[in-house]
Amino acid sequence: MIQTLKLRWLYGISALFIILNVVFIANEFFWFPLIPGALLIIVLAIYHIDILMLIIVFFTPLAINLRNPEFNVGLSLPVEPLMFGLMLIFFAKLIYERSFDKRILYHPVTIFLIINLIWMFITCISSTMPIVSFKAFLSRLWFVTSFYFLGTQLFMNYKNIKKFIWLYVSSLVLIIGYTIFRHHQFQFSEKSAIWVMSPFYNDHTAYAAVICLFLPVFIGFIFDKKYTAITRIIAFLITSLFAVALFLSYTRAAWIGISVALVVYFIFLFRIKMSVILTGMGMAIILFFVFESKIMMRLEKNHQDSSTDISKHVESISNISTDASNVERINRWNCAIRMFKVKPILGWGPGTYSFKYAPFQHSREKTIISTNAGDKGNAHSEYLQPLADSGLIGSLSFILIVIAVIYRSSRLYIRAKDKEIRILTLGLLLGLITYFVHGIMNDFLDTDKLSVPFWGFLAILVSLDVYHSKKEDTKTSI
Repeated sequence: MIQTLKLRWLYGISALFIILNVVFIANEFFWFPLIPGALLIIVLAIYHIDILMLIIVFFTPLAINLRNPEFNVGLSLPVEPLMFGLMLIFFAKLIYERSFDKRILYHPVTIFLIINLIWMFITCISSTMPIVSFKAFLSRLWFVTSFYFLGTQLFMNYKNIKKFIWLYVSSLVLIIGYTIFRHHQFQFSEKSAIWVMSPFYNDHTAYAAVICLFLPVFIGFIFDKKYTAITRIIAFLITSLFAVALFLSYTRAAWIGISVALVVYFIFLFRIKMSVILTGMGMAIILFFVFESKIMMRLEKNHQDSSTDISKHVESISNISTDASNVERINRWNCAIRMFKVKPILGWGPGTYSFKYAPFQHSREKTIISTNAGDKGNAHSEYLQPLADSGLIGSLSFILIVIAVIYRSSRLYIRAKDKEIRILTLGLLLGLITYFVHGIMNDFLDTDKLSVPFWGFLAILVSLDVYHSKKEDTKTSI
């Protein structure tokens, strides 16, 4: 009897929805079919926020950025509105419970992150373009609250770490397949490599950067004997696909990031002491300044532009004379430094660089892709962008986040008792190293495509450090 009533209710509600849907569509109201989805999202946000977060992770690579040029507003749909909702839930929960896990709150990474956010907010108030700055701050806030602060709580459950990684990569694999297919239609040319991943990624640099983040993690999965043979085979296939996609991206900054990560791996492998590393870095810096003029003369003689020939493409990395991409990047860096010199304490305001850098260009440094309007992108550096936008403290606080992540992750790798934790920690750290290096030459943390995995990786490492570092060596079935 009860089963029959349930079926009648189901049929009745379904019939009512179909009738209403037909009526609304007939009257040119096309949003009604989205209402059940919206209700489902609200239910998940209230009762299963972990599932909602993982749904966002899966859809992030597939999200498409829609921009309204009239109001200079862009949103990555469907994920950014959902992250905004997660941010509101986080603050509501924080106000209601009036507490947050102190072990996470007092972690060095969290401390420097909070300092970075507070200073960013202060420089929004003093900004030369307050509306632009508060929009940039709000965007950073929903990324950080959704996938760092809420992320650390999600990753208290160790299984959610693997779900996060595999869900993001599952949709990323689809994007890579789509990109390679389109690239094939243009004979894998270098010029087409720049845009064939659109509309999912703006260009090849962001696309390659996110591949580099996950590549060391999946190499770790291959060699972790605690995983099943099927899992390791799948990890090998994904790693192979990543390697092909990275090669075909023709992204020199990503290749440099991978090279530095490889060097760091050997440092861990051979357990080279920090004193030796610092001594080596110090000597390299001294030698650079001693032979600076000769080095610069050598670089200026390099006129090799980017090419489909791999050896020539690598050689073009050091071309600072004729390669438009390299020279324009130096132009942007110089503009950021000049802007910093004018406003060294508070900067020009978060997100304002793109609107303010044009007058700081020197004619001798401009290229064929420069613009007098100053409307073609940012400072191309995660370190110089905040220097111009938020002054010295803005840049320094981000650098301290990087240092804290490297230090605590290295310590976790050395001290962790479980081999799986150690391999995962090293994979995540090397992935982040690729981005820390890539961040010298590009700036993507204002986008969901990189912010979700970046802040997610930080949250995973902090969670491993706080919640899972004392885990004993056990078997795993995945």
